[in-house]
Amino acid sequence: MNAQTGPLRRLVVLRHAKSDWPEGVPDHERPLAGRGRRDAPAAGRALVEADCLPDLAVCSTAVRARQTWQLASAQWGTPPPVRYEPRVYAADVPELLGVVRETPAEVETLLLVGHNPGLEELVLDLAGDALDDALDELRLKFPTSAIAVLAWYGPTWRSLAPGTALLTSMTVPRGRKGGR
Repeated sequence: MNAQTGPLRRLVVLRHAKSDWPEGVPDHERPLAGRGRRDAPAAGRALVEADCLPDLAVCSTAVRARQTWQLASAQWGTPPPVRYEPRVYAADVPELLGVVRETPAEVETLLLVGHNPGLEELVLDLAGDALDDALDELRLKFPTSAIAVLAWYGPTWRSLAPGTALLTSMTVPRGRKGGR
C-alpha cells in the first residue's frame, strides 16, 4: 500500500441486490426480486453499523441498481448526493476505474453501486492486500448485495491504481422475510 500521501479515502463497492427475471423484460430494466427488496435495506443498515456512509454515490442506471440504492440509502438519516451513471452498467475494470477517478477530491468515501463481473474484478484489481480473509472470500464469490470496502491514502481519486488499496472488509448483508 502507498505511504500516507493525502487523506484516507474509501471506495465502498455494493453489488445490486437479487434481481428478478421477468419474461420479455430487457436486462437493463429488470427489477429487484422479493429477496432483493429485503436485502437492499439490510445493506444500507450494514453500512451504518460499519460507519461507512458515503459522501457521494455513483449508481448504475439499471433498474435493479437504482432500486438497491434507493432502498439502502433510505436507511440513513440524510442520504448523500447520487449520480446515476450509464457507464457503470456492463462496465469492465478500466471503465469503472475511469468513473471512480472522476470523483471530486473533497469526497473521501465513495459508494459505487453496480454489477458483476465488473465490480468483483475491480475490487480484486485494486486490492494490494486485505484484512482477515476478505480477499479469499471475494475470490470465492461476490454475491448480490455484497459490500467490499477498499481504503488507501491519496491526494485525489485519480491516484487510485491497481494494487494500491487495502480491502478492509467484505460482507453480504441479508434481510429476513417478514421483518428486519
